[in-house]
Amino acid sequence: MINPSAFGWIDKFFIEQKTSDQIIMASEEEFYLQTRATGFIFGHIISFDTVEQIPLKERLAEEISKIGMLNTLYKMYCLVKQNTNQDKFISEAVCFYNILTPKGFNPLQKMLPSSTDSSKLEKIIHDRVQTNEDLFSKSFSHVITNALLFIDVLAFKKYLEKGSLPEKYFNRIEDSIISVISLSLKSKTGISVHDDLLQKLFESSVRYTKFSDKQIKSIEDIDLSNLENDLEKFYAIDLAGISLWSDEKVENEERYFLFKLAEKLNISERFIIESIDFVNDFIIKYKNEIPYFNNSNPVKNFYDHTTESVVVLLNRNKKRLIKEVSQSKELMQLIAKSTHKEIDKEEKKKIKTQLLDICKTVPSLTIFLLPGGSLLLPILIKFIPQLLPSSFNENEERE
Repeated sequence: MINPSAFGWIDKFFIEQKTSDQIIMASEEEFYLQTRATGFIFGHIISFDTVEQIPLKERLAEEISKIGMLNTLYKMYCLVKQNTNQDKFISEAVCFYNILTPKGFNPLQKMLPSSTDSSKLEKIIHDRVQTNEDLFSKSFSHVITNALLFIDVLAFKKYLEKGSLPEKYFNRIEDSIISVISLSLKSKTGISVHDDLLQKLFESSVRYTKFSDKQIKSIEDIDLSNLENDLEKFYAIDLAGISLWSDEKVENEERYFLFKLAEKLNISERFIIESIDFVNDFIIKYKNEIPYFNNSNPVKNFYDHTTESVVVLLNRNKKRLIKEVSQSKELMQLIAKSTHKEIDKEEKKKIKTQLLDICKTVPSLTIFLLPGGSLLLPILIKFIPQLLPSSFNENEERE
């Protein structure tokens, strides 16, 4: 199973996916609809459109985004070039990103000249999806910061077609998309509890422009001339649709807004109807998993998010963890005791000290050593008894 947190994952991805079996899509609309079905368009990936199935289970959210990003870029390369050669794709992708100079993004600056194109692309994709500074800022955030990653794919298309990228392409496309979203939020018939979170989602996703309270009052006032091809237009319509959604439906006035938007973009009513149905079904099905539709308590959000991420890391390192914990009989006894008895302050301190020492020896667990990492220790303590032999726990309970 590929691990996007480990070096060499891109090469392994292409070995597993057997690119010779890759089917090149017949049209841009087919590409878009299949990409939308994965959730990549909305920043919440629920599947991968790959030759060989890739499970999402026991993967970190960042790892899922990396796979989704790589695969969508590759699908775009296959569509434009009518070619499935992964080496040429990787080379083109590195060249594409090398000409971009957005603020705070220079992924190749620290790369050695001898680095392979695959390793360079791994670094690029890591930096591209890693938009929050650390686990804790991610965990306390209700929003997804990868909502506008599809603009990368649109820009890659333009680069592949022209061999270069028009000046300020990102700025213009991002500005148009944000204008549509801003206007759609203003056009809602009722204010949803999610609206503020949704706006924060896009505020935290912009890279080239500023999400401001644009002085646009109607569809007629908005300049959409920057949206030249159908993929750009489809994307604007779908993001408007998710912005307008509330209370499990899109009201008649909001449908009118979408139809007017389609008319201005010269997109068929058929696409609008399909878009409304898809967005509605997608949100209803995955609403509980999409952070910006869950206005939960920040502390609960933190605990739920970090528990899932930490358990993935612990499962991956459980053999090493068992070995390290087993070397301290006192630690094993204290942890086992804590599962069925209240332990005192001194015992808690011993557990904490010994576990932090163990985390220093396991690179993947250094997360517990970061500022605020002690907040995660209860998750680790709760997880370890599951690794201990059942006979050991039974003996402890009888004592």
